[in-house]
Amino acid sequence: MHDHHTSERLASYADVLAGELPDSWTSSHLPADAKDDLAELANRIWDLDLVAASLAERPLQQAAILSRQDGAQLVLLDRHDERDGFLIAAVAPHALPDEAFRGVPEPNGIALADDPFLSAEQVAGDLLARYDSALAHVRHNALGGIQPSQPDRVVLTWQPDGSIATAPADDRASAVLMAHGFVQDPQSGIHRLSGDDTQAQARALREIGPRLDALGIGTALQHPAGRTAPTAAAPSVPPVPAGPRTPATRSR
Repeated sequence: MHDHHTSERLASYADVLAGELPDSWTSSHLPADAKDDLAELANRIWDLDLVAASLAERPLQQAAILSRQDGAQLVLLDRHDERDGFLIAAVAPHALPDEAFRGVPEPNGIALADDPFLSAEQVAGDLLARYDSALAHVRHNALGGIQPSQPDRVVLTWQPDGSIATAPADDRASAVLMAHGFVQDPQSGIHRLSGDDTQAQARALREIGPRLDALGIGTALQHPAGRTAPTAAAPSVPPVPAGPRTPATRSR
C-alpha cells in the first residue's frame, strides 16, 4: 500500500487528474501546515456520505484543490482505510446565502483508484454531472427575484436599492453589460449596475440596448411589485412580468 501521507503523491495525482477532466482545470496543494485554509475547506466540502464519514474519523490533514474557470472546485484527499486510492468531493460555493442550498441534494463524493486517467472518466461521468446540476440549482435559487435571461433576451430587474440586476445567459451579453458598468458576481453569475448615479445608469441602459440588439439579443425590464422605475432610465426596454417564485428548503 502506498504512503497516503506523501504530499508529492497527492499533488502529482491531482495535477494529472486536472489535465484529464473536461474543460479547463488547475490544481493546487494545501499542506498540513495550512491549518486555517484546511479548516475553511473542510467546512465547504459538499458531502453527507463517504467523504463526510472519512472526515468525521480523521480531520483534513492535507488536500489538493481542483479549480475550474467558472469557480467550480473539487477537493482530493487521502483515504485512511486499508484501500489504495483517494477520495474526491465537490466544494460548495462560499459566496451564496444559506437559503440558496435549501432543497438541493448534496453531490456526494466518490472513491478513486490509483489510476488518475481512469479516475478522470469516473469523475466526469458521475461526480461532475451531479455537481454541475447542484451548482445550477443553488445559483438559480440565489437569483431571488431576478428572472434568468435567455440566449436571445437579457432580463433586467430593478432592485429595492435602486440598482439593476440581471443574469445573462452567455459571455456575449456579459461582455456588453460589463463594458457599460455592470459588475459580475463570479459565484452567482449575477451582474449588477449601481443606482448611485442615476444619470450614468440611464445612459448605460440606453447604450446596451443597441449593442445587444446587434448581437440578436433583446432586452426587457422587470419591475418588482411596488416599484416604478424612472421613465428616463430605461427607454426602449420593454417590461416583462415577473415569474412565480418558489420557496426554497435546505437539506444541508
